[in-house]
Amino acid sequence: MDYIERNYQLIKQRMIEQMENSIVIGKNLVETELDTGLLNFIIKPIVKSFYDYWAKNDAREGTLKQINLTLEAGKKLLLNGNSNDVFIEILNESFPKYIEADQTTRQCSRQHKNYEKLKHASKETFINYLKEVVKLLGIMDEVDNYGDLCRLAFPSKEVATQNLMKQLDFTDQSIKIVENDPTILKLPVGRKIIIKALRKGFEQTKEEFIKALNETYNNK
Repeated sequence: MDYIERNYQLIKQRMIEQMENSIVIGKNLVETELDTGLLNFIIKPIVKSFYDYWAKNDAREGTLKQINLTLEAGKKLLLNGNSNDVFIEILNESFPKYIEADQTTRQCSRQHKNYEKLKHASKETFINYLKEVVKLLGIMDEVDNYGDLCRLAFPSKEVATQNLMKQLDFTDQSIKIVENDPTILKLPVGRKIIIKALRKGFEQTKEEFIKALNETYNNK
């Protein structure tokens, strides 16, 4: 099934591009937040060092693992009939590995009272993510790029928008959990700065995703 491998590579390439873009956005926003506070010069070296290390190591490594894991789970699901029973089996097998690599939950305390809420939001994200990947992997038609793949998997702009907003809502839920009680973060200092950057980064990424979706469907 050459079309699955073709689609696999197109999806992976787009996901990695989005990951690298998000890391750049986050770095710029952290720098901006550090430059706006009167006392931030005291903690700037600590927060900057943390973010630089996290972006180069944990975030990139963890997100790459999530990308590969989701694609492999989607491929396995597609090749095994994509029934509800198979979906549940693969979900239960894959999710523990997915959350271990999650860049948000890795920075949060598992003993915190809100950790299970965060875990639940991550699971819903993964379920939606996996369903989307299966649709994209299953396209047998000839395609030249990721945009072609999306237009075939999600035939109308309305359906694609609905799916995107659903995914973004799950991410928003996770961020709100951290915003409502920053003590869930394991960071010793700079929690407010990181959270502000996280929120602004999400809003900026959301705008870019919507823009990219509009371009995909308006310029076909």
